Amino acid sequence: MNPTATQPEVSQRLKTNEPEALVRIEHLSKLYPVSKGLFTRVRNFIHAVDDISFEIKKGEVFGLIGESGCGKTTTGKLLVKLTEPTNGHIYLRDQERYPLLVTQGDRAIGAVVVRAPQGLTSFHHKQMTLIDVAVPGESDRRRFLALLQQLRQRGRSDPVWRTQGLLLRAEIGDSVYSLVTPEYARTAQMSMDQLSGSLEQLYYGDIAMLEGARLKSFRRNVQMIFQDPYESLNPRMTIFDIVNEPLAVQGIGSLVEREERVAEMLEHVGLTPATSFMFRFPHELSGGQRQRVAIARAMVLNPSFIVADEPTSMLDVSIRIGVMNLMLELREEFQISYLYITHDLAVARYMCDRIAVMYLGKIVEMGPTEEVIQNPLHPYTRALISAVPIPDPTMRRQPIELKGSVTKPIDPPPRCRFYERCPMATPRCASSDHPPLEDKGNGHWVACYEVG
Repeated sequence: MNPTATQPEVSQRLKTNEPEALVRIEHLSKLYPVSKGLFTRVRNFIHAVDDISFEIKKGEVFGLIGESGCGKTTTGKLLVKLTEPTNGHIYLRDQERYPLLVTQGDRAIGAVVVRAPQGLTSFHHKQMTLIDVAVPGESDRRRFLALLQQLRQRGRSDPVWRTQGLLLRAEIGDSVYSLVTPEYARTAQMSMDQLSGSLEQLYYGDIAMLEGARLKSFRRNVQMIFQDPYESLNPRMTIFDIVNEPLAVQGIGSLVEREERVAEMLEHVGLTPATSFMFRFPHELSGGQRQRVAIARAMVLNPSFIVADEPTSMLDVSIRIGVMNLMLELREEFQISYLYITHDLAVARYMCDRIAVMYLGKIVEMGPTEEVIQNPLHPYTRALISAVPIPDPTMRRQPIELKGSVTKPIDPPPRCRFYERCPMATPRCASSDHPPLEDKGNGHWVACYEVG
């Protein structure tokens, strides 16, 4: 953290009621080395994910679509820390953290973040743990650090212990320092211009930096639903053991409490009565029932974010809609955010609020689902949509023919990844770097030089 950096956009964020992102990905890349021998120096890399950025808001279903091998699943694994990124950052807002501003008069001079038991509506300084500190400029540094030391040792409480108002106050010399929430500061219309330090780091933690106890806490907030329910469930464990395992690993509750929680979760996902499923083995269940068990296992810790890697692609068409509706119901009930990975545009249209189209590790188009499907701008997105069958036999759609085959992902040239197959390619596309994503209005982003 840079203690002296000023971020005006953070101040602006505090003044508005815009929904904040739960997950934010910045310039994320994953390169896999290609080695040809035991003592050969690695010089070539597979660019599985190459410099992508996007946000997922709380309660939103964000879809990643594209051909096999475009980097969708790798992105999902990076977000749940099943593999480590080569470059970039993955920020997840910690739901157990409460960021506070430190003010002097009407001036914000610093920021601090505390940890408290999840679900509390009020705080006491003995229940808080100070985690991160954004230290202000040198002129206020000594007083600010003295305040923090005072809060650590004994803290002076305010009569109102609400997260929406004043939390702590301390008098140092002739000055009165207060700790308030950003919500309170916004309500009071306090000046944010003097806020120093990266408040973003107080809201979000970089997943790549997590280890130890913080990594274990991260596992409670983020889970994954895998594509194949036949491979993702241990055949030697009963359904109870499978769904109970996350609770046991996290040390949550007694055995009786965990049994009640497992039964409740199985009921939530439609496996009723739960007692008839808890002590059966996966091979005794159908494909749809297995996937419901996988969803229950992901949901049992009450996470805030779930990566769903094509969760219905291995299921019969007749039961897909039931699983998709279940996921949408759980989203509404528990305010879960999904990264929904799929190659099926019809599924993406039904499930997702926004979608991003990937090609060879790059995001080439992104925006609200209906906007992208009804008005595709990138030639690759147009080709994908033109290949979708139309149920009305009297309607005809002009097919879009693509040239050649998919470019090799090993050290691709810096130009547009779609250049070899693009029907709109020009000499500019060959001589320029891969086009950046540009906003074309209505939150519709496209990476193409030929789109106006």
